[in-house]
Amino acid sequence: MRLVETGLPGCVVIEPRVFGDARGEFFESFNSDKLAAHGLVPNFVQGNVSTSTRGVLRGLHYQWPKAQGKYVSVLDGEVWDVAVDIRRGSPTFGKWEAVLLTAENRRHLWIPEGFAHGFAVLSEKATFNYLCTQTYDREADAGIRWNDPALAIDWPVAEPILSDKDTRAPLLAEVPADRLPVYTP
Repeated sequence: MRLVETGLPGCVVIEPRVFGDARGEFFESFNSDKLAAHGLVPNFVQGNVSTSTRGVLRGLHYQWPKAQGKYVSVLDGEVWDVAVDIRRGSPTFGKWEAVLLTAENRRHLWIPEGFAHGFAVLSEKATFNYLCTQTYDREADAGIRWNDPALAIDWPVAEPILSDKDTRAPLLAEVPADRLPVYTP
């Protein structure tokens, strides 16, 4: 398992070592000891799987005050996965990082608490897997508009298929300060 830092401190790409032979393949999708050796000690309390078709864009989602860290991967298909630092006072506030996650590259992305998350489906269908450090809470559920000009995310989907919730999400500048996480170095 190899961990690769992104441009956002704490947001890490995990590349598992794959073992294959004539029978198929095996890889560790999660190993708490190996992540802990790199300072990552998530406590997962909920797992989710979603399926989507080409052109679906989900996000940008986050929870506050019950912030969720997410450990995400693709079981089938291909997605363009985005993490955005929305922690007030962070030196990387409003910055984003994107990673191509596919069933073939087997990459995982660790998105720490205090980040918004979204993805766009590039394949005909994708099955997306994520482990969360906090259970879903409807009262804490929040989002930021996927095409916020201040974020300038370079989405690879020109006219995405969106939920009503994602279509109506506010711009980052419109989110009240008390509805955003706070950066703690």
